Amino acid sequence: MAEQTAAQHELATLVVECLNLDSVTPEQIDPDAPLFGGELGLDSIDALEIALAVSKRYGFQLRSDNPDNRQIFTSLRTLSAHVEQHRAG
Repeated sequence: MAEQTAAQHELATLVVECLNLDSVTPEQIDPDAPLFGGELGLDSIDALEIALAVSKRYGFQLRSDNPDNRQIFTSLRTLSAHVEQHRAG
């Protein structure tokens, strides 16, 4: 498993907390593993919850109609890169 950056760990913590993932710690989320269809077992409702939590924490909207969502939500690494590129302040 690849090591998480500080930004990835912060985002992994947000994901675990907003989805109440009792069986997973932020450190257990592999930055390169698929967020959906992988061992986390996340679905489209989880994506909406993650998007809402990200918008509250980082000050920008992850829109459901964004054609790049499949790429953005591929893994913790891709989601973190998107957040770092768009976060406010």
